[in-house]
Amino acid sequence: MDNYLLDDYIQCSRLKKKRQKKRLVKEDFEKQLIQLDKLEGELWKKKRCLPLVPLATPYQKGWQRYFVLREDIARSKEALFYKTVLEKINTVQYSSDKSFKKKKKRKRKHVYVEKLQTLKEFSESEWRSPKLALTEKEKTHFYKRERWCPNCKRYKVHYVFNEPWRYVLRVRPNMITHTKMVDAVLESEIDRIENYLIRNFLRNTIMKMKHGSVNNWRWRENKQLKYQNPLDYKQIHTVMDEYYKEKEYLNSGERDPKDK
Repeated sequence: MDNYLLDDYIQCSRLKKKRQKKRLVKEDFEKQLIQLDKLEGELWKKKRCLPLVPLATPYQKGWQRYFVLREDIARSKEALFYKTVLEKINTVQYSSDKSFKKKKKRKRKHVYVEKLQTLKEFSESEWRSPKLALTEKEKTHFYKRERWCPNCKRYKVHYVFNEPWRYVLRVRPNMITHTKMVDAVLESEIDRIENYLIRNFLRNTIMKMKHGSVNNWRWRENKQLKYQNPLDYKQIHTVMDEYYKEKEYLNSGERDPKDK
């Protein structure tokens, strides 16, 4: 058979080239990984949805602290209103110690101070959200307050309850009465998938297929710092203090230690 007839036969037939076969194998493997990742997510969802099972003998695990109505407020006519508000802004803390104290370093010594516990505050986005459970009457008992956020380096708006004296803290034993149901078949299936992905180093491959990159977000953040303005997130008085100090240093006529 002539060469041109052989080429025409190969083009008309469904025979795949070596490169096409390798690409199809790779695509099939990636599809299997995607299905495996979806299966793992479904299994974890089923595990989270397992019901609670009551314990035969409940036991105590530390202490819990929460807010309750004051006795005089509980006997007043507006007790029902403030009780409804408390259900939406109450907070709970847990501790292994009944005194609810934490270790803090003061003057090179470790001392124990009481943990601070306040009622729930709403951020500006939560306040404007239609999912907010507060009624218009309940909103009138909150006031707007700005607080410096050290993490974001700026002031943030919070809405705070203006009558916290109506509630007092109460400490009660933290009793464990229920436990999560354990499904042995579900646990073994999750462990099998997780061991396969970790053993063959396939986590990064799945992340790359889902998100397009496996770069660490901290690395990206550090790389972008050189494009930021050094005056961003600085208070005006801090900038002015640095300016006057530098101006005074230059007027004194002293040389920069780095230039020596």
